[in-house]
Amino acid sequence: MTACIVGWSHTPFGKHENEDVESLILRVATQAVADAGLAPDDIDEILLGTYNEGFSPQGFPSSLVLQADPRFRFTPATRVENACATGSAAIHQGLKSIEAGRARFVLVVGVEKMTGVPGPEIGGVLLKAAYLKEEADIEGGFAGVFARIAQQYFQKHGDQSDALAAIAAKNHRNGVANPHAQLRKDLGYEFCRQVSDKNPLVAGPLKRTDCSLVSDGAAAVVLSDVATALGRPKAVVFRGAAQANDFLPMSKRDITLFEGCEVAWGRALDAAGVTLDDLSLVETHDCFTVAELLEYEAMGLTPRGQGAKAILEGWTEKDGRLPVNPSGGLKSKGHPIGATGVSMHVMAAQQVRGEAGDMQVPGAALAGIFNMGGAAVANYVSILEPLR
Repeated sequence: MTACIVGWSHTPFGKHENEDVESLILRVATQAVADAGLAPDDIDEILLGTYNEGFSPQGFPSSLVLQADPRFRFTPATRVENACATGSAAIHQGLKSIEAGRARFVLVVGVEKMTGVPGPEIGGVLLKAAYLKEEADIEGGFAGVFARIAQQYFQKHGDQSDALAAIAAKNHRNGVANPHAQLRKDLGYEFCRQVSDKNPLVAGPLKRTDCSLVSDGAAAVVLSDVATALGRPKAVVFRGAAQANDFLPMSKRDITLFEGCEVAWGRALDAAGVTLDDLSLVETHDCFTVAELLEYEAMGLTPRGQGAKAILEGWTEKDGRLPVNPSGGLKSKGHPIGATGVSMHVMAAQQVRGEAGDMQVPGAALAGIFNMGGAAVANYVSILEPLR
């Protein structure tokens, strides 16, 4: 145990027509510091997680955080980026600063403004997180990447469309209770299972309901060392945290195994001294429903090839053996790239403190988080519990 979350903030995710990256940053930065019971001049370091890659014309964004309050001026501020795991990458970097004794309080902000880019260009921006030498021509952009993963998995283990629809339906049902979610609507299993005018095929076997949403939004947390956190109004401790990166080219690995995810989970659980069975819930990276399916197997919830069992038998429902994405996940909540990992930590922190409102998993005491960049390339796992 090296660090704690002592404050947080979160915008609604969705289309923010009248906001840009700067305004979203300023909103969550001031709110998170205030939530921690601190002033801006208490912050020793600022880390800003944003993917950008063409979503925003503003490059070099780290010092935008300073504009939230003049008292932030001269605080070290650095941008962190690791594709769709950018938010968790920024948080884990903050943990290292605290563990090294270089900072007492670290402000981590995750942000993305995606909807300012014309629709046809969004896929090209996202595809930059793939290995362009081999994967640039995959039809459908990143949806095409995960469609290829789904097709290979289906070839190995049979058509899993029932399981994918059940994952989508679960996450949309859960998202109704999330006040920050972009799509708060229970779509139902039948709608998610059937191809229709409102739920067309996007790429390969993946339908619209299998794909996460294009979103704007921001989230922030304040981190502190454990000794300092003991005196704060609220504190959620990192029981374990781990990162594992895999090869970028899909051609260099069996992409249906998500081995980097498996390694990151193993390292984090070992560091925490717990097993998957000890967790009360998991917030996992369902950028596409097939990703959540494969993550069931990679985290060790089911044997390889049997991930469908977890969803079809209700294990991952809110009242199941291991609730997965009680927030609604990326499918319902939205996926503003740089904000996603930070958002997942906020959702998990609220759960273990019993402050998740209608999303609350009864008795939640230990939460796991898995956030990935690319197709299981940059893999981050955090294990959170209340400090007291």
